[in-house]
Amino acid sequence: MAPPAKKRRTRGDAVAVAAEQAQEPKVEEPKAEESKAEESNIEESQPVETAPEPTAAENEPDAAAKAQDRMARFKALQARAKKSSETNFKEATLESQRLSTNPSELTALHRRHAIASHKLLKADTEEAGEDFERKRAWDWTIDESEKWDKRMKKKGAHRDNNAFQDYHQEANKSYKRQLRNINTDLEKYEKQKMAAIEKAAASGGLDIVETEDGELIAVDKDGTFYSTADSTSFTQNKPDKEAIDRLVKDLQRAEDVRLKKRKERMAQNGEDGDVTYINEKNKQFNQKLSRFYNKYTAEIRDSFERGTMI
Repeated sequence: MAPPAKKRRTRGDAVAVAAEQAQEPKVEEPKAEESKAEESNIEESQPVETAPEPTAAENEPDAAAKAQDRMARFKALQARAKKSSETNFKEATLESQRLSTNPSELTALHRRHAIASHKLLKADTEEAGEDFERKRAWDWTIDESEKWDKRMKKKGAHRDNNAFQDYHQEANKSYKRQLRNINTDLEKYEKQKMAAIEKAAASGGLDIVETEDGELIAVDKDGTFYSTADSTSFTQNKPDKEAIDRLVKDLQRAEDVRLKKRKERMAQNGEDGDVTYINEKNKQFNQKLSRFYNKYTAEIRDSFERGTMI
């Protein structure tokens, strides 16, 4: 009888065999675990060397040094806090003194001190038989001395011309005072000047002539470029916003000065309060009433002003 034929293994059979092998429990070799247990037993059997614990005698110097260090830092912090508080107190005192001091009084005090020093130096120089003006001139150059003399002369003339003469003179003084407060922009002025010259030269009303020295001269042909007393070309000028704002500020400043002087003048005449009179005679009568009866009617008047009077 012939032996049975061998079955051919298919792909499905190979997959089934692989799944059976995967489901089978794996048996670990106990060799590695046994070797680890033996090593741990050997380590346990050997004596373990430990560091010796520090004694109390060795800990005492370290604790004392740390305490001294902490105390030194604490004292340094205390000193810093004390110094800071003293500095703050000094600054606060100076600030309160600055706030309580009137700047005008301080300026007047410095001026009086300068005048007193000048008089004392002059008296000492004259007692020594020296020329005071010559000695004082040693500290200044010739240009500075001439400028100072010119300034003093101008200041004296302005002081002598302080009285009212006529409205034309007052307007002239006010105009000069306003000119001193104007900051002229020369660069902008030069640009506008060159633009006007170029425009006039292009229109034919202005000729540019070069001299032998190379200097350029503008010749007005029809008399319309340069302004005269009869010129009205300035009416075509359109100022910028900054110039208009500056004019408004000047007008507001003049109005504030006028109101301030009016208030000071009224305060000198005893008119700083409300106007309660209709003429000068009624004003004098009201002042007499106030002088005799204000101390009795103060509470009633305050109640009227607060609106709590019944």
